[in-house]
Amino acid sequence: MCCRFCESGRLKKIRNLTVGEMVNQILTAENNIYERISSVVIMGIGEPFDNYDNVIKFIKIINDKNGLNIGARHITVSTSGIIKCIEKYSNENLQTNLAISLHAPTDEIRDKIMPINKLYNIKSLISSINDYIKKTNRKVGLEYLLLKNINDSKKCAEDLINLVKGMNIYINLIEYNKTNNIEFESTSKEKIIEFYNILKNNNIDVSIRRKFGIHIDGGCGQLSSHHLQDNT
Repeated sequence: MCCRFCESGRLKKIRNLTVGEMVNQILTAENNIYERISSVVIMGIGEPFDNYDNVIKFIKIINDKNGLNIGARHITVSTSGIIKCIEKYSNENLQTNLAISLHAPTDEIRDKIMPINKLYNIKSLISSINDYIKKTNRKVGLEYLLLKNINDSKKCAEDLINLVKGMNIYINLIEYNKTNNIEFESTSKEKIIEFYNILKNNNIDVSIRRKFGIHIDGGCGQLSSHHLQDNT
């Protein structure tokens, strides 16, 4: 999807994962840690809804009592906002969670950091989210990555409040993990707390995501492939 703040976005697409490859990731993790995996977030390198049919089959397999028996409410699909697929997903009759990578409260900002916004702008995205909520009666998560001097101002927080006020959503604030290849910088922890408090004081359901995998360049926005093999 070429998101400018993400290492994964710098990679060219080679192919989609098969259903078997996705299921095998869970089985491999279980074998490695000697524990049962009980919750799954479908995200990372790539856009889940760009591999829609395989992702739906994968969800049904891992949710099935004769499959991996992972509860639907412990399965989350994260998308950058492909509206036609959000609409399709709302009709799948699944009790899974949906998360949207929003990352900006205005088209002006989102256009600069997420090229997909030029195809599906914020107004149309919010409309599709509201339609999804109405059809499924499910709360939707909005991911918001804080970038220094880009989308972390008090004005941005206020614009975000005006954008989502009254919607059945929660906002997950994410601290940016700096990489060697991308020019953005992390918002200070003090400013993250300030942004959080502005939302919280306006009755927005909001949390700050815990950081994982930073020491292996596996944190949010850092995930990339160091060794790509040409399979053509």
